[in-house]
Amino acid sequence: MFKRVDEQAPKIMLQQQAHHHPEHNHDHERLVKVEQDLLSKNNAYAEQNRHYFKQQNIFVLNLVSSPGAGKTTLLVETIKRLKAYFPIAVIEGDQQTEHDADRIRATGAPAVQINTGRACHLDAHGVGHAAMRLALKPNSFLAIENVGNLVCPSGFDLGEAHKVVVLSVTEGDDKPLKYPDMFHAADLMVINKTDLLPYVEFDVERCIRYAKQVNPDIQILQLSATKGDGFSAWTDWLLARVVVADI
Repeated sequence: MFKRVDEQAPKIMLQQQAHHHPEHNHDHERLVKVEQDLLSKNNAYAEQNRHYFKQQNIFVLNLVSSPGAGKTTLLVETIKRLKAYFPIAVIEGDQQTEHDADRIRATGAPAVQINTGRACHLDAHGVGHAAMRLALKPNSFLAIENVGNLVCPSGFDLGEAHKVVVLSVTEGDDKPLKYPDMFHAADLMVINKTDLLPYVEFDVERCIRYAKQVNPDIQILQLSATKGDGFSAWTDWLLARVVVADI
C-alpha cells in the first residue's frame, strides 16, 4: 500500500537543507548582490546615454521580441518609408553574425552590430559605445534591435525613449502572461505577421486581453511588416512621437 505523501515535505526538506547548509543562503545573497550591482551600473550608463540622446535630440526606440518575430523586417520597411523625413541609424544586437546589420545597411541606413556571445541582451554600456561609433547626427532616429529574448532585456534600460515589444502571430497568444516583465516594461506591443492569421491558431483578442492584464497602459498595433497591412498605423505612431521629440 502506498503511504500518503505529506504535501509539506518538500518545503520542510528545503528548510532543513537551508538550516544544515547555511552556505546556500550566503551564495544566494551574493548572487542577489551581484545582480543588484550589475543593474545599478547599467542604469548609470543608461542615464548617460539618455542625457546624450537628449542633448543631440535623438529619438531612441528599444525593440525587443522572441527570435524570428520580425524586428529586422519591421525596421527595414520603416527605414524605406521614413528615411526621407529624418536620419535613421540602427544598433543591431545578436549573439553572432552581422546578417541583420547587413540587411539594414542595404537600405542605406548606417548600422552597428553588437555580438553578445553568450549574453542574452544588450546593455547600456555597449549601446553607448555603439552610438559613438555611429556618429549619430543631431535630430535623428535611432532604433536599437535587441537580442531575440523575452526575458533578459526586460530589466536593462538602454537610455531609450520607449521599449517596443514585437510579437508575431506564429507564437502563442499567451506570451504576455508567460513573460509578464517584458510586456509590463513595454510602452507598445506590435502584433506582427497578421497576414498569417488564417493559417495559425492565434487569438488576437485574447492576446490583447492578456497584455492589458499585465500592463493596462500598453498600446497595441497589428500589422504585417512583409505585406504592409496596417503598417501606416506604426509609422503614424512613430512620427507622432518623433514630432514630440522635436526631431
